[in-house]
Order: sequence, then structure tokens, then C-alpha cells
Amino acid sequence: MESRSLAEVEKYEMFQERAPRSGHIEVIAGSMFSGKTEELIRRLKRAQIAQLKVMVFKPLTDNRYADNAVVTHDDGRMEAQPVASSHEILEAARDVEVVGLDEAQFFDDGIVRVANQLADQGKRVVVAGLDMDYNGVPFGPMPNLMAVAEFVTKVHAICVRSGELAHYSHRLTADANQVMLGDRRTYEPLSRAEFVRERNQTPEA
Repeated sequence: MESRSLAEVEKYEMFQERAPRSGHIEVIAGSMFSGKTEELIRRLKRAQIAQLKVMVFKPLTDNRYADNAVVTHDDGRMEAQPVASSHEILEAARDVEVVGLDEAQFFDDGIVRVANQLADQGKRVVVAGLDMDYNGVPFGPMPNLMAVAEFVTKVHAICVRSGELAHYSHRLTADANQVMLGDRRTYEPLSRAEFVRERNQTPEA
């Protein structure tokens, strides 16, 4: 087999079409600025082109760019319904065929059961979220969603310091809360080596 660079392999895996028609779960995971929401929107728009009924949900707390849409960092967007609880999704998605879930790390733990129920009903469930928080720790329900998913796509940003693939979301402020909505003013994507270097240089509180 012809050898390919990491970037070429990632691009192939990110854009390949392999979703079956039967109910299943797809998870798109990665750091901030890695294109998770962009890839979520791409898949859902293709489902719309195929004349499937699509509905997108996001946590009520995520209102950074729009109240009723999922929005990429470069302003790509798609209409979405904000929900306070994952349980609300089951009733709202009763008559749709494809369900999109953005910023899944902010949903309550019940989102894993909800995603499974939707897939068991024959629906395609496409999930996007941060796999790790700013400390490099698995984030919220994402590890369990990745465990039950048929397909997991890991996407990467580009490290702003080294130009390598970035897997970590480094916080640029002193806020110690796990959940802190932000953008390029408050986070930067780092490779493993740069993330470790930053941690070694930062004194413990």
C-alpha cells in the first residue's frame, strides 16, 4: 500500500462516506478548532440532500454565536434546537431520521442512553464534541459516547506553536472551571509535545 502522510490519512478518514442506512451512532471528536462542527454540518447537509429528515440539537448553555444554530468558528451554521436536558431530544426527534448533536461534552450523562435509544429506533445519530477538557482529561459523556458508537472520527487542529497536528485545547486564562465557553481569545490548539512543555512551565497552584 502506498505510504501517506498523517495529514493525508486524516483527510481520507474524515471525509470517507461509510454510514449504513440502519440505526447507528457516529462520533466526531477532537480539540477546539479541529473542525468538529464543520464536519457535523457537512454530514447533516448531505443527509438533507438525500431527502432525509434531519434535526440538530445543542446544549442550552452553548450560546456563544447563536441561540438557535450550531456555528463553526468561521461562521458556517445550521439551525439547531437548544435543550436543557438530553431527555427532551427523544420526543423532539420522534419523526426525524437523522439526529445531530453538537458540543456533546456539555450534555448531561443521560445523552448516552438517549443516543442509544435513537439508534435502536433506526435513526442515524451524528455526535460532535470535545474529547478532552483543557487539562487533557476525558470530557463529560464523550468517552462513553465514543464507546457505544459504531464509528468514531478523531479530527485535529494545527498546533499554533509547532505546526504539527494538535490534540489538546490549551486555556489561555486562569479560570479553573472545567466548563468555560471560549474562542481563539481564550483557547489555543497544541500538539502533545507543546502541551506537555506548557504544563511543565506552568507552576502548580
